[in-house]
Amino acid sequence: MLERKKGLDPQWLIWAKQLQAIAQTGLTYCRDAFDIERYEQVREIAAEIAAVHSDMEPKFIRNLFASEQGHATPKVDVRGAIFKDESILLVKERLDGKWTLPGGWADINESPGEAVVREVFEETGYETRAVKLLAIFDRNRHGHTPYPFNAYKLFFMCEMLGGIPSQSMETAGSAFFGEDELPDLSLPRITRSQIIRMFEHYRHPNWPTDFD
Repeated sequence: MLERKKGLDPQWLIWAKQLQAIAQTGLTYCRDAFDIERYEQVREIAAEIAAVHSDMEPKFIRNLFASEQGHATPKVDVRGAIFKDESILLVKERLDGKWTLPGGWADINESPGEAVVREVFEETGYETRAVKLLAIFDRNRHGHTPYPFNAYKLFFMCEMLGGIPSQSMETAGSAFFGEDELPDLSLPRITRSQIIRMFEHYRHPNWPTDFD
C-alpha cells in the first residue's frame, strides 16, 4: 500500500486554509454589505495566521488569498509517468535543484489528459500520449511540504511518441532513473512513495486507479 500521512499539515495551516475557503466562498455568493465585510475580516484572520506561523510577508499572503475567487475548490496538479527500460523519467526543478515527475497545474479549457501531455512536452521536449489515469491523490495526505491551498494530484501513465530532450524556464534537464537510484526529490511536487507506486503500476498494468 502507498504510504499515506493524513493530517500532515500543521493545525495552524489547516485552520488558515479552512478560514480562507469560507471567506472565498462567502464573498462569491453573498450580496449583503455587512456580510461582505465580515468575510473580508475572516480572510484577513486567515492571512494573519499564515503570516505569524510562516516566513512569508503578510502583504504577500493577503494578496495571494485575495486573488482566489469563486467557490473554493481544490487545485489540480497533473504528473506524467514515462518509463523506458525499467526506468522512469524525472525532471530537475530550477527552483530547488531537486527532481520530480514532469507536470504542473492544469490550465483552463484543457482536459486532464491534455494538460499532462502539454506539461511533459514543455518540461522535457518529449511528445507523449496519456494512456491511463494511475492515481488521484489528496496532496495533504501524502507527505508533501505544507501548501496554502488544497490540491488534487493526478498521475497518468504516458506513452513516449517522440521529441527531442530539452530544458525549460522551470526545469534544468531530464533523465531516466531506476527504482533503486532515485535522486533527491522535490517534496512540494513528488514523494518517494508516489514514484515507487508508479513503478508498481508499471509492473501491474491491470491495477485499478488509486485514489485519496
